[in-house]
Amino acid sequence: MDQFEPEWQLYRTLLAAMQEGSLSATARLLGLSQPTVGRHIDALEAALGMSLFTRSPSGLLPTDTALAIRPYAERMQATADALRRAATADKGVARGTVRITVAELVGVEILPPILTTIRRRYPAITLELVLSDRVENMLNHEADIAVRMIEPAQDALVARKLGTIELGVYAHPDYLEHHRAPRSIGELAGHSLIGFDHESAYIRRMLADGPALRRSMFALRTDSNVAQLAALRAGFGLGFCQAALARREPRLRRVLPELTMTLDTWLVMHEDMRHNAACRAVFDTLAEGLTSYIGSQQVEADSP
Repeated sequence: MDQFEPEWQLYRTLLAAMQEGSLSATARLLGLSQPTVGRHIDALEAALGMSLFTRSPSGLLPTDTALAIRPYAERMQATADALRRAATADKGVARGTVRITVAELVGVEILPPILTTIRRRYPAITLELVLSDRVENMLNHEADIAVRMIEPAQDALVARKLGTIELGVYAHPDYLEHHRAPRSIGELAGHSLIGFDHESAYIRRMLADGPALRRSMFALRTDSNVAQLAALRAGFGLGFCQAALARREPRLRRVLPELTMTLDTWLVMHEDMRHNAACRAVFDTLAEGLTSYIGSQQVEADSP
């Protein structure tokens, strides 16, 4: 590291190589020649005085050093992307690129009509959508706007609580044809339950005020809420579903109406973006659409 400070381009190549696993695939991803990719990696290794990859017949294998510096390089990537979005934005006009991160289910089932509204109102805005249940670090500019199911704990954020989403237990009629609907929470143990594989932050928040559900109780375990909903629609078993979303599924029937859980819904933006016209427009339209969605939920159980 005494020779020179590595340029960002070298770290960008490092991240791409770790993602792709070969020089040729990295070159295609970055639009570079394979020799150029090789020179970038050699230059970064020389600057750091460390080996970053082990060459093998199966491709490039990252060393412990590469794995250790990867999160820092990813932060550099996020910052570079944020700089690009800020540089292309028109401060007085809703124009430019806005990056949104939401949970997978929200992005697939709820957001599309709201994004369509944004597009119709602000055709000069380009949207980037990150589907992730991970709590994104807004302070590192991994996204401009986030929809979260837990209250943000970070400072320097503009946060608006949009309301509370109710969740209930639902089943498809095909499942109920072969299994009597549970009449009490205790009878859940005799059913095929759909649930989580690992406890995320919002799962722990949800369970804090809800029933004592454990991973061992589930016949299907997945951390994908989209996969859980698909299994529920297919008649696999009983599962939790947002009440507002279930209203769109006329065949889903609610069971155990007394068993409910709630999720607070927050819309979050970095305070540096509050005066960005494009971010402000997207933030306000998201708030409008999600508030309408939350208001459409119906606290009502279908008769078993």
